[in-house]
Amino acid sequence: MTVNFAPGDLVRARGREWVALPAPREGTLALRPLSGGESDAVILDPQLEIMPVERARFDLPEDARHTVQAKAALLADALRLTLRRGAGPFRSAAQLAFEPRVYQLVPLLMALRLQVPRLLIADDVGIGKTIEAGLILRELMDRGEVDAFSVLCPPHLVEQWVIELRSRFGIDAVAVTSGSAARLERGLPLSQTLFDAYPYTVVSLDYIKAEKRREGFARACPDFVVVDEAHACVGTGAGKQQRFELLSGLAKNSERRMILLTATPHSGDEEAFGRLLSLIDQAFVSMDFDDARYRERLARQFVQRRRTDLVSGEWHEERAFPKHETTEFPYRLSQAHLGFQESVLDYCLGVVSRAGDALKDRRLAFWGTLALMRCVGSSPAAALSALRNRMASETDRLEPQIYDDDGDDEDAVDLEPGASFAADPALLTLVDQAEALISQPDPKLDALIDALKPLLKQGANPVVFCRYLATADYVRDGLRRAFPKLTIEAVTGVLTPDERRDRVADMAIGDGEIGNHRLLVATDCLSEGINLQQIFDTVIHYDLCWNPTRHQQREGRVDRFGQPVELVRSIMMFSPDSAIDGAVLEVILRKAEEIRKATGVTVPLPDERGPVTDALMASMMLRRGGTKQLALDLRLDDGTKAMEARWRDASENEKKSRARFAQNAMKPQEVAPEWERVRNFLGSPEDSRAFVEAAMALFGVPLEAKKSQLLAHVHGLDAALRERLDQHDLKGSVRLALSEPAPSGATLLTRTHPLTATLAESLVEASLEPEALAALGIGRVGAWPTDAVQKLTRLTLLRIRFKLTVHARRERLLLAEEAALVALQGDRIVAVGEDARTLLNTSATSDLAQSARERFIGKSREDLPALLDGSLADFVRQRAEELMHDHARLRAAAGSASRVTVEAVLPPDVIGLFVLMPSESEF
Repeated sequence: MTVNFAPGDLVRARGREWVALPAPREGTLALRPLSGGESDAVILDPQLEIMPVERARFDLPEDARHTVQAKAALLADALRLTLRRGAGPFRSAAQLAFEPRVYQLVPLLMALRLQVPRLLIADDVGIGKTIEAGLILRELMDRGEVDAFSVLCPPHLVEQWVIELRSRFGIDAVAVTSGSAARLERGLPLSQTLFDAYPYTVVSLDYIKAEKRREGFARACPDFVVVDEAHACVGTGAGKQQRFELLSGLAKNSERRMILLTATPHSGDEEAFGRLLSLIDQAFVSMDFDDARYRERLARQFVQRRRTDLVSGEWHEERAFPKHETTEFPYRLSQAHLGFQESVLDYCLGVVSRAGDALKDRRLAFWGTLALMRCVGSSPAAALSALRNRMASETDRLEPQIYDDDGDDEDAVDLEPGASFAADPALLTLVDQAEALISQPDPKLDALIDALKPLLKQGANPVVFCRYLATADYVRDGLRRAFPKLTIEAVTGVLTPDERRDRVADMAIGDGEIGNHRLLVATDCLSEGINLQQIFDTVIHYDLCWNPTRHQQREGRVDRFGQPVELVRSIMMFSPDSAIDGAVLEVILRKAEEIRKATGVTVPLPDERGPVTDALMASMMLRRGGTKQLALDLRLDDGTKAMEARWRDASENEKKSRARFAQNAMKPQEVAPEWERVRNFLGSPEDSRAFVEAAMALFGVPLEAKKSQLLAHVHGLDAALRERLDQHDLKGSVRLALSEPAPSGATLLTRTHPLTATLAESLVEASLEPEALAALGIGRVGAWPTDAVQKLTRLTLLRIRFKLTVHARRERLLLAEEAALVALQGDRIVAVGEDARTLLNTSATSDLAQSARERFIGKSREDLPALLDGSLADFVRQRAEELMHDHARLRAAAGSASRVTVEAVLPPDVIGLFVLMPSESEF
């Protein structure tokens, strides 16, 4: 006879008890061991089993091991920490390896209130857009609403996404790039695509945007997509147009959930902003957002917060971000270096004056001048490289290189551009001068060393950002000579993304002691893609960025959510003697800073770069002196005026955008209570710490406090435990942080930390299986006197299963579990939850004689069946009603949200039964 099992049912198979989970396909069973974890789940076909699969009961055995008060309390904590399938509306909370900030929950709540979640998350750099998107993804996965997903991002962000999904959300995704796709596709059947075989993917936009792949991906694309750096998919240029065609094709499927991420959604370009919004809803393209009704509609799907919004006002969160101290560090050029710069500029201006009136020739001369002057201002090494490479220059790439634009070729981000001038004796003379300067004292490098000395003395760990590869190597070598005792590395575009990541990871200091400093020299290949906040705390701009957002990106690698230090410093170096530095400061950086102070955000350069080029050329000519007439002849003053107008427009547009699209849809008081309710059932980080401390002490290996961290000497644990921890790379002495952000070399101690999870699962197994860790004395029944009660009180430790039915486009049946402590006097419930936990955690005042203990436990066991049919059954049903109301409240607001019904699986499992009696009682 075939027996049908539903999620939550207890079954017996292969000689042990299991809990039935939702089955992946008809005719099979997904089972999780009653005393095991999620990783122990199996899928089996009942028809192929030697012994039949039968229904089972979970009874409190007659020979259940006795235990004492402290170990009973530890068992209750362990049970709560083992459960991963939460029953509350935040089902993902039990799976997170971090404690999200309240403001990071806003996009999640917004997504849950939409029938088809489509959001544009436009928070500032460093606030945590990856975390916010991951929370939505993890929640929808745990609700059974997402079976597959793709994250689309620039190639340099692929590995970062893979790491974040695994380390923070417990999701193992595969990277799909030009280098990995062929390997992943190898051996697949012709009928199966890569995305069928690998349901969780992080995909390089530059790989998938090609026409030959775009159409195939559109057919195989999962119905949940995250797009990072979405602004790079809506601008001008062939690459961005290809990306937009890809995304607009995906967006045509109205059932596809899409989460778009960008720190620069508007930037004054109404057309690009409209294209971005069209990916959320095509109707947004033609809306008038000066009309409050349209803004209110957009606010349901668009969230944008500045850093200042989260460190003050109603969203204020203590230590969400470090303080940021920005300073300038001017330095003087030596006569030799100043003379070289002036010689190069004189040569370039001569080329400009001979360019004639043809706009193309003149523009090329301008670009060549600016490109060469950038290299000259960077370092003698970069200048020499540019001069030598002049004949190999690709003129169509000069402008984006000059202005630090995000190009399609990320590997070329730090290459020195060629001078683009024909070889002649004067140019060769400049090559000789550059070669001579390399061996002379460098005032810029000396200034860097002067800036670093006090920082290193104060314990800082700096990153020095250079614009060019040759400069980075040159600076690294100079710093190694100046600081021979420090480990100093350089990360540049010559390294692959994996090599960059490994080199940064190798610089993490294992012991985290003050006095061990790290010093990294990097180009802008590292300004995106690798988060540095756990290792570094200071940014030095050795070279000025010509695009203000690149400065922000550099600093955002360090100044972001998760930075453990309270103060982050950034230093901008420049020379007032340098015509190129002065021009960039005057035309670009000072103007951008004015806008940032007025609006709270950094705006990029205007897309039309002609006026920018003209303004920079005019500024350099005027600073050089004697070239004012040439500037007038070339009408460069028109470009300066146009540039000023562009900046004013950008500032006004940004102010207008911020006023129109400020996030007012949700308030902290709507978010915080929902999350707090979940924490009360799952346990807070403080609860995890208390449990791990008690459990390690029980195993005879107490935690060692070391400043703000704890050391867990896992090598001293039982061999079976060591083997399980070794599978998670936990060996020797493990550093545990007690609060986020975790210092370098430590991991945050949470309920999902492998140490917490392994200890909790082991203790629950020890209580349920007599042969497991018998020496620990973890039992399921006990009795003791205590000052916590005035009347005899029974505490039941329950594991409750619920069936959650989600009524949506596709009805889904899910299994959920909770741990509960319920205190009864007679058949009346007198305390639950934290109140009952307080009773259990109150120390016993004395011991009982064995006969008295067995008498009290025996009587309580006799009464248990009636309680399970009566008071405890009523409690479980009431809890199911509460959960249903919680789900309904969270899903309400959008009108068409799905509905959830919650059914309790009765009877609940009685994991423990403990009898508490007043201390003064006669036994």
